[in-house]
Amino acid sequence: MVSQTNEQALEAAIEKHLTGTCLEEIQAAGITADEVNEPDVLFGEHHGYQLGLAADFNAQYALDEKLFWTFLENTQSDELEKLQRNGADWQRKVLERFDRMMKKYGVVHVLKKGLSVDNAHLHLMYPAPLASSSEKVKKNFSENIFSSMRQVRYSLSNTLEEIDMVLFINGIPIVTLELKNPWTGQTARYHGQKQY
Repeated sequence: MVSQTNEQALEAAIEKHLTGTCLEEIQAAGITADEVNEPDVLFGEHHGYQLGLAADFNAQYALDEKLFWTFLENTQSDELEKLQRNGADWQRKVLERFDRMMKKYGVVHVLKKGLSVDNAHLHLMYPAPLASSSEKVKKNFSENIFSSMRQVRYSLSNTLEEIDMVLFINGIPIVTLELKNPWTGQTARYHGQKQY
């Protein structure tokens, strides 16, 4: 069988390695977007990543909103209930605080320290446990949602600009990949850096 050597094939190979499937396989199987990360939809061998969908990416806050809220609801529902008691616009408050903290301190700080909003504190990531860590610490770490997403439209001003792939933890982008194909004359040194 002849190998595909274009960018799309490389994206699909990376995605399949991380998630156990790729967008092309999902479309061929007739699986809908809502079914993609359901527990009973098994994709075989993967490395702990879920498949993120570009439609769930909020360019204003640079988040996979679906996985962001899923993580918070699964791990900190009591803190979210505190916020819900404070008014109907509680989700907007969380997103705006997240945005301000990201711009001021950056992703590493926000992931480590979390967010304080009104009377609630939200952990945005649980760190990797040590061998001597308690079962609770190990369970918390296992609640993190790692995901990959392809063709992410990140710009509000130029909605056609896309990043080839983004890796997320709990809906927060931590790695971007701009793939280049040397057989078409593209290089990471020039074309990749120019895109960034």
